Amino acid sequence: MNMQVLDARRDVSGGWKVDVNRGERIGRVSSEWFSRPDDERYLSLAELGRTVRERTERSRTRVVESALIHVEASRTDPERLALILPGADKPIAPTHWSFGQLASQVGAPAAYLRQLPAALAGINLQYGLTAHRAEQIKTLETDDGRVELRAVTGPDYGRIYDHELVEAVQRIAGNGTGDTRWKVPGVLDWSTGVYNPRVDITKDTTTLYASDRDVFLFLVDDLNPIEAGKLADGSPDLYFRGFYAWNSEVGAKTLGIASFYLRAVCQNRNLWGVEDFEEISIRHSKYAASRFAHEAAPALLSFADSSPQPFINGIKAARERIVAHKDEERTEFLRRGGFSKAETGKIIDAVLAEEGRPPESIFDFVQGITAVARDKPHQDARLELEGKAKKLLDRAA
Repeated sequence: MNMQVLDARRDVSGGWKVDVNRGERIGRVSSEWFSRPDDERYLSLAELGRTVRERTERSRTRVVESALIHVEASRTDPERLALILPGADKPIAPTHWSFGQLASQVGAPAAYLRQLPAALAGINLQYGLTAHRAEQIKTLETDDGRVELRAVTGPDYGRIYDHELVEAVQRIAGNGTGDTRWKVPGVLDWSTGVYNPRVDITKDTTTLYASDRDVFLFLVDDLNPIEAGKLADGSPDLYFRGFYAWNSEVGAKTLGIASFYLRAVCQNRNLWGVEDFEEISIRHSKYAASRFAHEAAPALLSFADSSPQPFINGIKAARERIVAHKDEERTEFLRRGGFSKAETGKIIDAVLAEEGRPPESIFDFVQGITAVARDKPHQDARLELEGKAKKLLDRAA
């Protein structure tokens, strides 16, 4: 692997000086970090993997005739419903999530049913199950001292268990705590612009999460910075590799993996200076497990083991390809790329502000576009601009 640890350029604090004014800012990891309570945060992949695997070992899945499911209101709790499934010897309690799925399967409004007394909600749900035209549903039941119905899907739902994703990540990242090159990220010091890759992994800093509905993890290779060109002051433009992955074995979301190069991660777990973002997702359809085995898992392994040289070469080519020397050439280049007159002015001004000179190369224009995209309040507008930036980079490849 053609990768160099740049010890000679390390800051005296032990971190790396980075320029986060370039590239994209991605807030997906930050959203997860903000929303997760302490009991959904894990300090290692071993701990996370053990939890989701034990949950799978306590679970069973089966396909049942919907018309044979019996709904009963609890005698001791007038607010709670229970289900008696075919062949079961005791009632099973639906979770909030699976109740919504079950209601959706039979075409009933879950929000409305939850407002009704249990007995009345049960009558409505029972009618829907008896008249259910699809006839069959697939259940996921977990016994943790009390049997819970965690998921209700169609019979062809292709479940990928959370532990399968975690174990695929463990094969390249070990424990996720530094025993391999892949680890929980460090923190950017905004006052100095130095990214420190070594921080204690705590409930507040971890990026390994799991709930009863999903799993999400984010890891970086931030002890091995990659130099891809120089900044305006002649210092190295440093990047790190990173990826995040997610899944829901109960049908709350797809399975997906996103890989990218980034310059820093801040305390709130925003990703700064992101380049070359790639994402794949797999719906839990009939052949989902096969697609995970043949597409997602190998893609993750390939990214983990790949050389950064193609990325470095792409950045170099973009820096070297001069496309405009005069103001009218800059305007024409951007307008040809589909940018409005107002966007064109903002892009050129952004490069002037950051570089102290007008844009000349493909790389200059891409950095200006991503700077303007960061200020867009709506995600669709940001994605549209970033898509145009990627097309410009592809021209230089």
